[in-house]
Amino acid sequence: MQEKFVPTNRMRMEKDALGEVPVPETAYWGAQTERSLHHFPTDGGTMPLEVIYALARIKKAAAGVNVTLGALDERRADLIDTVCEEILQGKLDTHFPLSIWQTGSGTQTNMNVNEVIAHRGNVLAGENLLHPNDHVNRSQSSNDVFPSAMYIAAREQAERRLLPALSALIQAFRQKEEEVCDVIKTGRTHLQDATPLTAAQEISAWRVALEENEKAIREATEELGALPLGGTAVGTGLNAPKGYDQAMCEALSAQLGLIFTPLENKFYGLSMKSPLNRFHGTLKSLATDLNKIANDIRFLSCGPRCGIGEYRIPANEPGSSIMPGKVNPTQVESLTMISLQVMGNDVAVGMAAASGQMQLNTYMPLIIHNVLTSMRLLAGGMDCFRQFLVEGLEADTAQMTHLLTQSLMLVTALAPHIGYDAASQIAHTAHKRGITLKEAALESGLVTSEEYDRLVDPAKMV
Repeated sequence: MQEKFVPTNRMRMEKDALGEVPVPETAYWGAQTERSLHHFPTDGGTMPLEVIYALARIKKAAAGVNVTLGALDERRADLIDTVCEEILQGKLDTHFPLSIWQTGSGTQTNMNVNEVIAHRGNVLAGENLLHPNDHVNRSQSSNDVFPSAMYIAAREQAERRLLPALSALIQAFRQKEEEVCDVIKTGRTHLQDATPLTAAQEISAWRVALEENEKAIREATEELGALPLGGTAVGTGLNAPKGYDQAMCEALSAQLGLIFTPLENKFYGLSMKSPLNRFHGTLKSLATDLNKIANDIRFLSCGPRCGIGEYRIPANEPGSSIMPGKVNPTQVESLTMISLQVMGNDVAVGMAAASGQMQLNTYMPLIIHNVLTSMRLLAGGMDCFRQFLVEGLEADTAQMTHLLTQSLMLVTALAPHIGYDAASQIAHTAHKRGITLKEAALESGLVTSEEYDRLVDPAKMV
């Protein structure tokens, strides 16, 4: 059963270091969360639940580790563990209302989680056993916990959502290659006719681009496994017991089924956000390649009768409110818009990683918001692009063959035998007079019909 927050005018008084604050009676949060609600805009989006869940995983792990290291008693640890499980099951989602656009350290969201765990735990216990700072936040600081939650959230979304979507798209293109492996078509450079290639070779460029992105993303994802937990406020580890960082990473590895290790230099982990900046760079690279692939398909499928028309795209929905029968490349348009948004997000992430001061980066909510947003957009975009375009994409082999026979660039095969200048003259003559390449070649007297057929064979040119 979900413990939803139900708005109410009935208030209870909560206290923090600045004094008393009225809090809705039905809310599990406390004074610091309530102060944040009043001081920051919430209409620009709330902290992603992936971050909340990652923080809950850290609190759950910390409770057990603190017991092992003698920093917390088992009864309180069990309460923390129970509430963290409720959070991870989505039962308390509505009790995390804070804005993305808050303190740059994420302190208020860390305290929001601490307060909810403490208050909910005390309700379950029937007495005030948990304090948000003294027990739930034991051995921690927002400064090491929040970046660790960012890494966990980003890595989990990459492993569970982004990479599977990318892998499925790669496989869809591989299947298309097999379907058109024997089809020869004209190539194009500078949007002008070029020498032939197979349709499979054309598609293989798209597939390999995605495979290279997959490789880079996996490598960048691995870097997110080094956590600055145990660094506490500035990286020195003040108030964290010896061995805490290693034990935490072992506990989190067991929880998530992913490998986490202590970051060796925690000063770097708190003051710099380079791993997430590099990670988002791989998302930008993927976005740029997806944009190019989608635009290739946009051009190659344009028509269907008055354009290139070498590929037929699925008719997913009517393309016009006025022109009957029109089909537009809507999946291309969706994916290219997503790609541009991700490129814009990368600018924000890069600027945020370049900022911050001294021992702490204070742009962390912006960074993780953009990283998670980019992954959601890319994963959803790739799934739709695969399902509603690539899997239904058809090669119009008749059109490919027709355009191939019209290509003047087949003359390239003659160049080694009659010279570049003579071959160029044949191509210009054919184009200017509107005759075939073979007719122009024969008029030149430089090749016979038999020689032309032997030399200008598209199958030998791929």
